[in-house]
Amino acid sequence: MFSLTVNGKSQQIDVSPDTPLLWVLREKLGLTGTKYSCGMALCGACTVHVSGQPLRACTTPVSAVLGRRVTTIEGLSEKSDHPVQQAWIEVDVPQCGYCQSGQIMSAVALLAQKAQPTDADIDDAMAGNICRCGTYPRIRAAIHRAAALQAAAKKGGA
Repeated sequence: MFSLTVNGKSQQIDVSPDTPLLWVLREKLGLTGTKYSCGMALCGACTVHVSGQPLRACTTPVSAVLGRRVTTIEGLSEKSDHPVQQAWIEVDVPQCGYCQSGQIMSAVALLAQKAQPTDADIDDAMAGNICRCGTYPRIRAAIHRAAALQAAAKKGGA
């Protein structure tokens, strides 16, 4: 039995220590926003934050995150109104949508490190996230929009 903090809530889980975090989130906790795709940490669909850093949940054993804060797409905001989520909607990023939770989680991590990223910063930070629909130009535009939304919020306006 393990205690895991996910989206600010302590959760008790009974799994083997080598169980991938992805399966704990999806199967044990019902947090299905984090997606399974490649299973080898290559595509980014399973990206979550662990203590504020992006991490691929499909290859991370749950034992590696004990005592650390895990945030999933469901934990970004209660009403899907995080600036990155707002920007994704405004720019109409998703096509099929499958990869988008991982894309959003990676974008949030980028903006936490660089408030005003360049196109090169975005390309570097998002390189590990694959979108089979090819929405990369919209993803880049949404990250720039999210940066503007965050800057406006810091100044007191939207």
